[in-house]
Amino acid sequence: MSLPLFQTEQDREPGKTPAAGARLPSYLRDHRKRLRERFTNGGAAAMPDYELLELVLFRAIPRQDVKPLARLLIDSFGDLNRVIAAPEARLMAVEGVGPSVVTELKLIEACAQRMARAKVINRPVIAGWDALLDYCHTAMSHRDTEQVRVLYLDRKNVLIADEAQGEGTVDHVPVYPREVLRRALELNASALILVHNHPSGDPTPSEADIALTETIRIAAEALSISLHDHLVIGKSCELSFRSEGLL
Repeated sequence: MSLPLFQTEQDREPGKTPAAGARLPSYLRDHRKRLRERFTNGGAAAMPDYELLELVLFRAIPRQDVKPLARLLIDSFGDLNRVIAAPEARLMAVEGVGPSVVTELKLIEACAQRMARAKVINRPVIAGWDALLDYCHTAMSHRDTEQVRVLYLDRKNVLIADEAQGEGTVDHVPVYPREVLRRALELNASALILVHNHPSGDPTPSEADIALTETIRIAAEALSISLHDHLVIGKSCELSFRSEGLL
């Protein structure tokens, strides 16, 4: 009888849980101890992506060798960032991934975004431009569908709100300029920064991107609201409409 490569909480018989006090074999306990010590002593820089992922999976799957699953996830999605940012449905399609694994990964994603956002919200955007770019990459660069976010600024260019305006496909997302500006008026915003990602990794703007930006710029100007920039986020780089002379 062949056994499954991985066992998740989904695979157990209903009502069955691991025996209280069940222990890993000694070689697995030693392996986990070594990984934890390497992380404690050397930090993340001392470990490849799959070993960091193993440390995460220890919590979700406490009584099993998770190294094969960590490698499978890295092979399936490309790197640790893409594993953590992957949609839940795609994660669950990987053999060995159950709700507990998804929860651990999505918790890390939420914490990373919350930490990056804390560096920019309620702070002057212009003075913290690098932090803003880091936040945009953390939140958007590894998504496999397009998303548009609008950053609303006050008269001192302090970021007062960061809101997603739409979700789309791999190369399109619907955005309604009227809704963008209605929300700006509600927030008493004086300026905007548009941000969207390109799942292809190439931040070169499309003709549709350029046309939408010009539509929003003209409408915002009529309301005495400035459009400071439109950032297109790629996998490891970004494009600024302002810097490229497109705005």
